[in-house]
Amino acid sequence: MNDVHFDFEAALVLAAIGTGIFWLIDLLWLRRRRMEGESASWLIEFCSSFFPVIVAVLLLRAFIVEPFRIPSSSMVPTLLTGDFILVNKFAYGLRLPVLHTEFVDFGEPERGDVMVFRYPPDPSKDFIKRVVGLPGDEIVYRDKQLTVNGEPVPMESLGRYNGEGVSEYLDVEAFTEVLGEHTHTVLSVNSRGALNLRAEVPENEYFVMGDNRDNSADSRVWGFVSEHHLVGKAFMIWMSLDTENWDLRFARLGEIIE
Repeated sequence: MNDVHFDFEAALVLAAIGTGIFWLIDLLWLRRRRMEGESASWLIEFCSSFFPVIVAVLLLRAFIVEPFRIPSSSMVPTLLTGDFILVNKFAYGLRLPVLHTEFVDFGEPERGDVMVFRYPPDPSKDFIKRVVGLPGDEIVYRDKQLTVNGEPVPMESLGRYNGEGVSEYLDVEAFTEVLGEHTHTVLSVNSRGALNLRAEVPENEYFVMGDNRDNSADSRVWGFVSEHHLVGKAFMIWMSLDTENWDLRFARLGEIIE
């Protein structure tokens, strides 16, 4: 599947290759000359100093943890616009930088996970949604009730939602929903009709939805997420900025994502 694109990760790879070449030249040939009194060029010194740093950052970002910023309200109230989150990059297996080919399998997404993935219609963009359907599942969404493999997903009304992230002029109702081992809150706009559907999730693909159900473009609109497009599992909010008032949401710092 050819969906390689140039991004920060690709820039890190190129920087590591470039500085690595000069670092190797210095290691094999030029360092001995410096010991004999010959000075090194600024380029050799620069590459020798920054190559280990660039490699460390690349390894950390590609295989361990990566930061992301939430740009929209599709996952309210779990995630707000302006949340900065950390994503576990090895939860669903290790993948080669840029090529995204899995070479170590550590596990698969579970129902209810908050997952970051590359947007199927445009893999240069990263999206975040909740995993609703696993490979082989039958998903039915009718009258705002989610059913998985013939079993309605448990929901309990919490009443009107007056929290941050939605317009105060909308009649929004909050529900507690249980997906697998995850208990979370989803929102429904009472004045909007449901986007009804039935779908069978193909092998090696996933069905995802936003927690802000009536304000999310997700698998109901553009289809399934391929295993090849998985990025990682969101696990913590490390910073949160109210972009309208430019205030820090201190209460959200360090919050674990359920």
